[in-house]
Amino acid sequence: MVAARLFSSLTRPLQGKAAPIGKSTLKWTAQLSSQLSPRRPISNSAPRAQRQPADDPGFTSILDNPPELVRTGRRHGPGLIILAIIPVTAFFLGTWQVQRLKWKTDLIAKCEDRIVRPPLPLPPRIDHEALADFDFRRVYIYGKFRHDQEMLVGPRMRDGEQGYMVVTPLEREGDPGATVLVNRGWISKKMADQKLRPESLPKGTVRVEGMLREPWKKNMFTPENRPDLAEFYFPDVKQMAALTGSQPVWVEQTMDPDYFQLLDNAAKGIPIGRPAEVNLRNNHAQYIFTWYGLAVATSIMFYMVVKKPPTDITKRVRMNKHW
Repeated sequence: MVAARLFSSLTRPLQGKAAPIGKSTLKWTAQLSSQLSPRRPISNSAPRAQRQPADDPGFTSILDNPPELVRTGRRHGPGLIILAIIPVTAFFLGTWQVQRLKWKTDLIAKCEDRIVRPPLPLPPRIDHEALADFDFRRVYIYGKFRHDQEMLVGPRMRDGEQGYMVVTPLEREGDPGATVLVNRGWISKKMADQKLRPESLPKGTVRVEGMLREPWKKNMFTPENRPDLAEFYFPDVKQMAALTGSQPVWVEQTMDPDYFQLLDNAAKGIPIGRPAEVNLRNNHAQYIFTWYGLAVATSIMFYMVVKKPPTDITKRVRMNKHW
């Protein structure tokens, strides 16, 4: 025990200066390394670098391609199909109106040629199926008016005044079966009663000069005739012929357009006949301009819709991978 205490007291001053074993080892290793010469490589040649794709002269990177601008979502809907059909349809309608214009021009020329010819006597028996080929042909007839079978068709307007067209059967002498329907002309509404216009009811045999015509047709707004009430809204030739025992032949009486005579006839209630002229409407040139104009306008609209650039909301950029 005395020896141990003596040894501890002799070595105590050296304990505070002792260094750790690990640190002493590291310090000694570093000193040794600094004294030794550096390690030489086994070979003096430089290491070979790995070949990169960019070293190829023909190499093209994806980043070198320009970006592609595309639309997002749905580009066009069914409305584009309808917009494409409109100009095609308008073009065909315009072409059809060109053919109609030629047909109407030829028809008016034929009718005007018939009007300038002198009137012919109307045969007693007429094939009503062939009347279309003699439309606007001037004729004259002798006979007696059946005023008891008079029919007023209307209302019809003339110079802003309301009135009626007077249709009276004309009975041929010696042949009641040869009776035809004569549209004598227009009278005002206030002269509808025969008692107010005695001068408009000629007696005996008269000579009527007029044109063979196809009367105007009923439209969707015209009501049906009511012959039981003597109400006729449009000239139904077959119906009127059956009521009066006449042939289904319609003759429109003509007169010279004398202004003072027209005023005198209107005051007396004498029917005012129509002038001998062609009054067929020919608006096909306007229709051609309308349909072809619509075809051009809608074609431009279709092109603008198809070629319209996308907006900032409907466009995005994607990488172009095609080279």
